[in-house]
Order: sequence, then C-alpha cells, then structure tokens
Amino acid sequence: MAPLSGPTTGKRALRHLLLLCLLLPCLSQPLPAPSPSPAAAPTFPLSPFNDRLDAAYVALQAWKHAIIEDPKNLTGNWCGPYVCNYTGVFCTAAPDDPHILTVAGVDLNHGRIVGYLPDHIGLLADVALLHLNSNRFHGTLPGSMQHMRLLFELDVSNNLLSGAFPSFLTSLPSLKYLDLRFNNFDGQLPDDVFGRQLSLDALFANNNRFNVTLSSRTLTNSTASVIVLANTELKGCLPPSIGDMADTLVELVLLNTSISSCIPPEIGKLKKLQVLDLSHNELAGELPESIGDMESLEVLNVGYNQLSGVVPESICLLPKLRNLTVTGNYFCGEPVSCLHVPLRDDRMNCIPEWPHQRTHEECIAFEHRPPVHCGADGCILHHPL
Repeated sequence: MAPLSGPTTGKRALRHLLLLCLLLPCLSQPLPAPSPSPAAAPTFPLSPFNDRLDAAYVALQAWKHAIIEDPKNLTGNWCGPYVCNYTGVFCTAAPDDPHILTVAGVDLNHGRIVGYLPDHIGLLADVALLHLNSNRFHGTLPGSMQHMRLLFELDVSNNLLSGAFPSFLTSLPSLKYLDLRFNNFDGQLPDDVFGRQLSLDALFANNNRFNVTLSSRTLTNSTASVIVLANTELKGCLPPSIGDMADTLVELVLLNTSISSCIPPEIGKLKKLQVLDLSHNELAGELPESIGDMESLEVLNVGYNQLSGVVPESICLLPKLRNLTVTGNYFCGEPVSCLHVPLRDDRMNCIPEWPHQRTHEECIAFEHRPPVHCGADGCILHHPL
C-alpha cells in the first residue's frame, strides 16, 4: 500500500488547519441550522468546503468589515467559513456543476445598514440575486461586480449610492431586473441601458440625477416590460418609434421629467401597456385618438401638462381603464362616457359647466396662444409670433 503522504495529502491537511483557525473566533457560538435556499434543495449532500465557498467567505468577511452600523444585526452571525449559514446568504448547487455548493443570492433588504460595498464583492461570482434595498450604503457599485456573470436581479434602491452610472452593468449577460431608484447617481444614462444586447426586462432609474436623451435609438430600442424614469431629466421628444415597444412594454412612467413634446399617435400601438404616466411635464397638443386602441390600458395619467382639445371618447371606452387623470391641462371637452371611469380627475381644465375648472380668464388667455404644431419626430414646432 502506498504511504499516506505526498503533495495532495499535505495540501489537504493545511486546508483543514486553515479552516480550524477560521473557526476559532466562533467556537463559543452554536452553529445555526442551515439556512433555506431559494432554489430547490439538492437531492444529495454537498460539501460546505470548496474553492467557491472559500472565495465567498473572503468576500463576505470584507463586506462585514465595510459595515459601520447594522441596527438589525443581520450580519451578526457572519462568522466562520460556513457562509451558507449566514443570515441573508442563500446557497444552492452551482449551475455549471451540481456537485458543488455555491452562494446564489444575498438579501439584506430593509436592514438600514450603513457602510459601502467593497471590491471583494466581485468574488461572489455565482450570485444571481443581490437585494440591498432600503439600506444606507454609500459610495458606488465596485467595478469588480463585472465578474458576476450570473447576476439576474440587482436591487440597490433607496440607498445613498452616488457617482456615474456603473458602466459594467451593461455587460452583464444575465441581468434582467435593474433597480437603482432613490439614490444619488448622476450623469448620462447610457443608451446601452435600453439596448437589445442587455435586454433588461425591468428598469427602475427614477429619483436619481440622471440625464436621459430620448430618441429612436435609445428608449424605443428597449425590450423591457417596465420602464420607470420618473423625477429624472429627460431631453429630446417622445419619438413616433415608441410604438416599436409594442411586443414587450407593460408599464411606462415618465412623470416629472421636464419633457417638452407632443404625444405621437404611434403610442396607440402599445396594446400591452397597462400603465402610462406622463404627468407633470410640458406635453402639448392634443391627446391622440389612437390611445383608444390600447386595449390593456388600466391607468392613464397625463395630468399637469399643456394638453388641449377634447378628451377622445375612445379612451373612456377602453374596457380595462380604471384610472383617468387629465387634471391641470386645458381640455375644452370631455365625453359623458368618461363619467363611468371608476377613478377620474378632470379638474383645472376649461370644460364648460364642469365643476372645479380654470377661470374663464385663464382659458381665454390659453386660446389666444399660437397653435401647437407637432413635428415628424414628435417635437413641438415653435413658430415665431
């Protein structure tokens, strides 16, 4: 029989010694029961020791040292090499090797944690879900996250993150859900965010300091079902090619973006759209009759713009419409059929004998303005007086 010695045996002994040293600070604490995995549990036992979990241990320990406050003590048991037992850390079999256990997700939502994301976080290469909303992480997203090639959902909303849009995000091949809202990111939101190469299904970038330029090559090139850009600075106009998103778009929220534009009739092609919020902008012209073709529409909010004319009856006859908001415009007529919409707000318009309308003087002054003309690109054409 060959002697039990040699390079392999020596490495194995050294590894066991290293793991024993890592455990020493935690020996006084009972080991918790294994945490449940978000995926189906493997049908065979998997070793809690392998190179991927070793890398995850390094990443999570570096992250714990980057945390200044943890009021809910979510990372209190982040101790020792058994990372699958850490609160908020979820493990499952690796997608490329069912015989290896790996970290598949981290969820620290609503922890109110103060700290930053260290470069070592990129060692969590198999993470598919990273949920960190409602904390107080500052700094920016480290570039090492480009190694998270399996990242499917990234939610860092409601934090204190800042800096330019992390460009590496557009190169993550698996990313489908991106939520950056309620942070302090600034600068230009790159066209690639809307590109078909990234192919996001949901984009929440609202309540940052982003600049977004609308064109047929950006927004309308998206495959997303949900796009929320509220309270950001939009440049450009709503292009006629907005109808090109008909196969995917379900929710579009552009409220309070300072966009000055007409609403192109091609918007009526969005037959899957359920929510359209264009309120608190500088939209002008008439409400397109074609919106009456949007058979899935449940919420339409165009309040607080400079729209005029008559509210098309086809809109009020939409079978699923539950909320119609046209308040704060200059509409001069509204069909009686609109009264049957369950939630309706048509105040502050110029509808004769309708309650809660603008003053007669305001409406007369608006009628004496030059008429609005819309260009082929959806932009308002301004003619000299």
